[in-house]
Amino acid sequence: MSGARWCVAGLHGNASSFAVNMSLSVIIPALNEAAGIAECLRSVGPQHPQQVVVVDGGSTDGTVAAARDADEVLTAARGRANQMNAGAAQATGDVLLFLHADCQLQAGALAEARQLLERDSIVAGCFTMTVRADGALYRSIDACASARVRLTGLVYGDQGLFVRRRDFERAGGFPPLRLMEDVFLSRTLGRMGRIVVARSRIFVSPRRWQRTGLVRQTLRNWTLTALAAGGVHPDRLAAWYPHVR
Repeated sequence: MSGARWCVAGLHGNASSFAVNMSLSVIIPALNEAAGIAECLRSVGPQHPQQVVVVDGGSTDGTVAAARDADEVLTAARGRANQMNAGAAQATGDVLLFLHADCQLQAGALAEARQLLERDSIVAGCFTMTVRADGALYRSIDACASARVRLTGLVYGDQGLFVRRRDFERAGGFPPLRLMEDVFLSRTLGRMGRIVVARSRIFVSPRRWQRTGLVRQTLRNWTLTALAAGGVHPDRLAAWYPHVR
C-alpha cells in the first residue's frame, strides 16, 4: 500500500476560502477502537472543528485512553444509534458530522461540509469514499458508494454523514435500530432536501471486506439493504452483520 496514495492531505488548495460561518461538531461512536481512533482524531484536529466528541460504548481495549485528544469522551449504552444520539445531545455545533472511528478525513473536508450546508436546498451530505486498499474491486466499491447516494440518497455510516443540527433534530435523530440507523436517517432526511456527495475524501478501513471476503461482504451489504427496503426490520437483519474489529 502506498503511503502517498492514502495521504489525507487536501486536494483543495483554496480550502481556506470556503465559507466557515457555521460551527461544526464531530461525533465519533467507538467500541474497542484503540488501534485506530487516534489516527481518526489526527485527521480531524488540524481542521479546527468547534468540538470533537467521542462516545464510547463500553470498550475494554483502551479506546478511552487512546481518545484523549478529543474535547469530550462520553460513555453511553452500546449501540451505534444510541451512541451517536448521545453525542449529538452533547454537541454544540450548528453542523453535526458523524464519523466512524476507523475512518479518516482528507484535509479541507470540514470546510467543504460547512460550505455545502450553507445552501438551503442541501439538507445533508457525505464524503467521497476511498477504501484504504489497492485493487480495481475496491475502486468499484468506492464508485458504487457515491453512486448510491446520488441515485437514492441513502448514506452508509462509513461515508461520514454531515447535517445541520436543526435538520437532524427535525428528522428525530437516529432511529433506535441495531443496524442501518444511518440508512433510515438518510431516508428521512432525503424527504427534507438534497443529500450530496462532497468532493473531499473519507478514507475507510478495509478490515470488514478483508475479514469476510470482498465479494461476499459487498453482496451482504446489498442484500441487507434490499431486505430492509423491502420491509424486513433491521433488528432482524443485525445477526447477519457481525461485529468486526
